[in-house]
Amino acid sequence: MEKVFKEIIEESKKSLEDTEKKIEALSAEFTEESAEIWVDLKKHFSNINDKLKVAYNAFENSAELQGHLGMMEARDRVERIKGSAENFVLKVSKKTKEIDLDTIALKAHLAKMDSKDLWDEKEKEFSTLYSNSKVEAEKLTQRAGKEMNNIFLKLTEML
Repeated sequence: MEKVFKEIIEESKKSLEDTEKKIEALSAEFTEESAEIWVDLKKHFSNINDKLKVAYNAFENSAELQGHLGMMEARDRVERIKGSAENFVLKVSKKTKEIDLDTIALKAHLAKMDSKDLWDEKEKEFSTLYSNSKVEAEKLTQRAGKEMNNIFLKLTEML
């Protein structure tokens, strides 16, 4: 099962990288405000990538619980930026030169995500779930990885 999780993590990392590359290719034409938002969004992408690496290494080292927790945390982070990322990608893919972003709303949302870290609570819940049912935890981890990959594939297709 660890092999399946590691493959899902690799797919998600690749999709994330492809999304970043496509947005970066458009970034030369961003307005100053859009460039600032892109810098913030890249930080969130980097944090997600770091969590995926931690999860991969945990599965590599047979630390299953840590691997599951890493995947769930990465998925949680993707879910928190999904709306902002989709709005940003839609706007930059349609009108790179005339980006009319609601900059204040996007910045506020990204700042809120920075300050809001509910992961400790989710980690406790997941640890309890894992203790109660390893099979159920594995299914959740697999689903989380696939959902994460699908979100990045969707973002890439939008560009």
